[in-house]
Amino acid sequence: MTKPGRGSSGALRGQAGVVRALVVAGFLAWTSGGTVSVEAAEGKGEVAVAAAADLKFALDEIIAALRQRRPDLRVTPTYGSSGNFYSQLSNRAPFDMFFSADRAFIEKLVAQDVTIAGSEFLYAIGRIVVWVPRSSPLDIEKQGIAVLKDPRVRRISIANPRHAPYGRAAEAALRSLGIYEEVKDKLVLGENVSQAAQFVQSGAAEAGVIALSLALAPALQKEGRFWTVPQDAYPPLEQGGVLLKWARDPAAAQAFRAFVLGPAGREVLRKYGFDLPAQ
Repeated sequence: MTKPGRGSSGALRGQAGVVRALVVAGFLAWTSGGTVSVEAAEGKGEVAVAAAADLKFALDEIIAALRQRRPDLRVTPTYGSSGNFYSQLSNRAPFDMFFSADRAFIEKLVAQDVTIAGSEFLYAIGRIVVWVPRSSPLDIEKQGIAVLKDPRVRRISIANPRHAPYGRAAEAALRSLGIYEEVKDKLVLGENVSQAAQFVQSGAAEAGVIALSLALAPALQKEGRFWTVPQDAYPPLEQGGVLLKWARDPAAAQAFRAFVLGPAGREVLRKYGFDLPAQ
């Protein structure tokens, strides 16, 4: 077997230098907040996202738009309760990114030192509405929150306040608007805000307090009517995200973060009723 000559060694050193340059460039782009190309990443351009249930339609649309521009990025979302995701991620659940409906969960993960330093971000502020089927005889447009006291409303669906930010917001609104005691026995709890909406869709509840982003989704928009709860009736639903330390491809996750926070992502979030934080 022939031994590599001086020319081969030089080529190998040159390749090693290119690799080192790419790694350094990726690090500098990361720390400066820039977008790192997936080609420079060691991973495969895959991003597993744990996302709050209110993002179901908005994030799906954002991912579809990203796929048109960056087919090399493969983003796979899983939707659920932010509180449940927080518990799972505290135990190193295999997600690369977390989009929470409550930035407090992001802050807790940062305090646990399980996130990539400086990767946390605020992406939206959520809104809640009272939603009823389009065929409902309830005059929600005129009665507003008071419609929930109507005897014809036997069940009101909300997300579970114990672990779902939208459930806490719904309960806070019912209390601040002075009807909680009258309607508390009607409440049925969904695992997350998406399930709370499904309860009304299926007829398991006559009304629900759900995310505006879900009420504006094509399916629910056709099937229902809603009244927007005043923002001062509940604490702001500041929604944040972060990258986890065990992310398989931090550069790909960073690229997705940049797309969500960029013009295309913000346009979709606005379409689904989210208020947007200043950039």
